[in-house]
Amino acid sequence: MKIIRTGSAAWSGGVKDGKGAISTESGALQAYPYGFSSRFEGQPGSNPEELVGAAHAACFTMALSLVLGEAGLRADQMDTSAKVTLEQVEGGYAITASHLTLRARIPGADQQTFEKLAAGAKAGCPVSKLLNAEITLDAALVD
Repeated sequence: MKIIRTGSAAWSGGVKDGKGAISTESGALQAYPYGFSSRFEGQPGSNPEELVGAAHAACFTMALSLVLGEAGLRADQMDTSAKVTLEQVEGGYAITASHLTLRARIPGADQQTFEKLAAGAKAGCPVSKLLNAEITLDAALVD
């Protein structure tokens, strides 16, 4: 099976004074603004790194749901965030890391099994495989 999904971006102007808009095939984002100031200066608007973070968190959490099911477990709740690091390196900028933080309520899961399954999901999710960056995970079961 081969699935193709589309995201798109439009841009006009120079790198610092220009303006861009990000859209997704599903319509979840429709001409959502982004630019230099939202990417590098903390101004309102989106940026590629937060989109990668959302994709990584979603992919990992769904992958963990799969491996939990294979182990006979089912999550009541899983909340994941991904902090994506963009930094200047030799030759420009690079995404160098993605740190996943997961808090999960999984009845019947012990810490050792949970950590093993979460590590497997981290390594196996397609977005983790895409990123050429350090991927770390802080996973905790909660009551």
